[in-house]
Amino acid sequence: MNPSEQGRPRLLVARAVFPSVIARLREHFDVQHNEADEVWSRAELIERLQGMDAVFVTTGEPIDRGVLAACPQLKAVCSMAVGYNNIDVPACTERGVLASNAPDVLTETTADFGFALMMATARRITESERFLRRGEWNKWAVDMFAGQDVHGRTLGILGMGRIGQAIARRGALGFGMPVVYHNRSRLAPELEQPLGARWLGKEDLLRQADHLVIVLPYSAQSHHSIGAAELAQMKPTATLTNVARGGIVDDAALAQALKSGVIAAAGLDVFEGEPQVHPDLLDVPNVVLTPHIASASLPTRTAMANLAADNLIACFTGGTPPTALNPQVLTT
Repeated sequence: MNPSEQGRPRLLVARAVFPSVIARLREHFDVQHNEADEVWSRAELIERLQGMDAVFVTTGEPIDRGVLAACPQLKAVCSMAVGYNNIDVPACTERGVLASNAPDVLTETTADFGFALMMATARRITESERFLRRGEWNKWAVDMFAGQDVHGRTLGILGMGRIGQAIARRGALGFGMPVVYHNRSRLAPELEQPLGARWLGKEDLLRQADHLVIVLPYSAQSHHSIGAAELAQMKPTATLTNVARGGIVDDAALAQALKSGVIAAAGLDVFEGEPQVHPDLLDVPNVVLTPHIASASLPTRTAMANLAADNLIACFTGGTPPTALNPQVLTT
């Protein structure tokens, strides 16, 4: 793609990213960088996109049909996240705008975190740390913060994509956990067999899992996939961990289930309406809460940002964007 005006294409980087990535982008673009890391409203985003040929986004910037219509010069929308429910890809395709995301580079880091969050949830780590920090530890007790075992227990994966499979590997090969999963379609036998993984219907998965980890992509179809009815099917000793997207779990229903002992505990890295967190979740002790940091290691976040830069640079220099979501726009 060529810029719509003479000179270098204009790029808006919508959130603060690493200086080394900005330096790469400045070699090819006239860059406007949100160095203050302000969170813009939709109207502010549209205003700042005027005259821009491309935009570098994360998960928080909505690129929908209305934004695209208001920014007709835009030719590329490149995200450093793997999830892209904030980007209307069909609308981008209709307007000839390249869209891209950043899959694969965060798989192992996110799986590390997902497994760590599940373990912290099962073993009541943050709950016990708060107890210690409050100065309440004055004696040992046989049942003090006794949680649930991880080793040998059944690991349930809802959403067996790359990250789900990586979490399953950690459980099966490292902790001797039987693995059950639910996906829209079964994995190939060569992927199932090394893990001893078994596909189950969703209801059976909920009933059998000792530790349920949610790794579904968010969509209208997956909204509130786990609500009160689903939680009621789980074991009272079970834990739930969500490292996917907010909105897949009904947070209000989960808070009630935790309060009433429907399940034992939960670990959440994502929330409906984040960065706001449902106030009921803040009042229950048996939940581990983290601020959407599953991919947050320095090497991985840098790789994610560089992959977005790779897509942008290729788009405007005649190359092949490595992770385009709609590569057909490059041939039209």
